Amino acid sequence: QVQLVESGGGLVQSGGSLRLSCATSEGTLDYYVIGWFRQAPGKEREGVSCITSSDGSTYYADSVKGRFTISRDNAKNMVYLQINSLKPEDTAVYYCAAAWEDLIVVPTLKPTDYHHWGQGTQVTVSS
Repeated sequence: QVQLVESGGGLVQSGGSLRLSCATSEGTLDYYVIGWFRQAPGKEREGVSCITSSDGSTYYADSVKGRFTISRDNAKNMVYLQINSLKPEDTAVYYCAAAWEDLIVVPTLKPTDYHHWGQGTQVTVSS
């Protein structure tokens, strides 16, 4: 069981950058695929990126390729999402989530594949 905590959100101008962090306050991220999702007001939750535990393979939604970079530091038990060239349409609450890698087919950005969720961190991009 893991308890996920996101941080790093904030208010930035269009074109700026942020690095979001996902930590666990309980348990380890080993053996978990970690995904980043976002949800804007009135919209469905959207998967943006994930990273495997086994070999660190990464996967991105088409909408964020080239601007978002996911990474993990197993020694620190952390996963990061670097977001560059922020756009107003990136405004959303960003969540990290974990899925036991042996139980899913990777890569996946389907929210229903993930079993543990953080509380989210708000990212607001001003134009």
